[in-house]
Amino acid sequence: MLQYIVRKGDTVRRIAAAHGLTPGHVIQGNPWAAEQPYLFPGQVLFLPTVQRRRYIAQGGERIREVAALYGVSLEGLEQLNPGISPDGFCPSGKTLVIPVSEPAAVVRLRGEYGPSELAADIGLLTNKYPFISADMIGFSVLGKPLHLLRIGSGRCRLHVNAALHANEWLTSPCLLAFLEQYAEAYEKGRKWNGHSPEDWFYNWTVWAVPMANPDGVELVQEGAGPWHPYRRELTEWNGGRRSFRHWKANIRGVDLGDQFPAFWEEERLRRGMSGPAPRDYGGPSPLSEPEAAALASLCEEEPADIAVSLHSQGQEIYWNYRGYEPPESQEIAERMALAGGYRAVALTESDAGFKDWFIMKFRKPGFTVELGLGRNPLPLEDFEDLTLETGQILAAILSH
Repeated sequence: MLQYIVRKGDTVRRIAAAHGLTPGHVIQGNPWAAEQPYLFPGQVLFLPTVQRRRYIAQGGERIREVAALYGVSLEGLEQLNPGISPDGFCPSGKTLVIPVSEPAAVVRLRGEYGPSELAADIGLLTNKYPFISADMIGFSVLGKPLHLLRIGSGRCRLHVNAALHANEWLTSPCLLAFLEQYAEAYEKGRKWNGHSPEDWFYNWTVWAVPMANPDGVELVQEGAGPWHPYRRELTEWNGGRRSFRHWKANIRGVDLGDQFPAFWEEERLRRGMSGPAPRDYGGPSPLSEPEAAALASLCEEEPADIAVSLHSQGQEIYWNYRGYEPPESQEIAERMALAGGYRAVALTESDAGFKDWFIMKFRKPGFTVELGLGRNPLPLEDFEDLTLETGQILAAILSH
């Protein structure tokens, strides 16, 4: 058993991933951890020793085939199994020790995906693919950077943002993972699911804000411990509940999805929320929050031809707003929906959203994409499927 002292930012999933374990292994050795919504710095966990995978060779198998089967390198397999030949056959019945495989992708889940993981991955991606540029459009309430990525050199501009709602944070790595796949395919001159990233690159410029609500995301994932500057207020706004997994708003209890100047007053009356809350409070005025104001400023300074806001969940695409949308919006939405296996939906009685403001302000196509199905936060196991769906939906725009 290994003794581990919890640090700020640790979660059961993050600790498990860092030690080659499953969350179940961590809970099994520390049953009390399942009874509290978050871990706290200073708590002691007892972690089981990692048991390496083993494989009993079948007759006629090559060492290379075993390496390919488990997605590991020949060098790693040789290191743990002295005496095997990389070009030889496995003796039938021989037990092989399998090394831990390292995914080739930069963007992957090692537990929850928060502001720290995003910043680290952006650094790795821009270093690996110099044609991806990174910048910031501002800062959150707590001073976290609002990252901006740009890829492509085309005259057409696509704006995409994700994680506007805190407990919809899985949209953030889905967007970033797709951008990585796009960049890799473009660099290697390959197709992406039948599409041409080279055409995307020369026809479009993609402006992506992968995590528009970093403070809220961190709150959902890590809670509001004694260290948190808004601990008292958040506890009150949360009705005394210890868990913030249902939280959609920013750290001041303002729902960024109700913050934009598109019939904001009507939405506020409809919601009936007069003060900070986990969701549905539109704030004291439109764009009162730095996160929403930064998104609006970006769109005004760098006008887009099409805008997409990634949310979860529902497998639906909303494309209209009070008749302000251009005629082509429905056709584009139906194309996006067909590509992702979603439904294109004309939404009514909803105002003050990013998509609503974008359509009304610029008279350009704007879309809200509700990724996946289930309960937010969506399970990490959906990440691979949702990344593919994100790509398919955006490719429906980029390929036309």
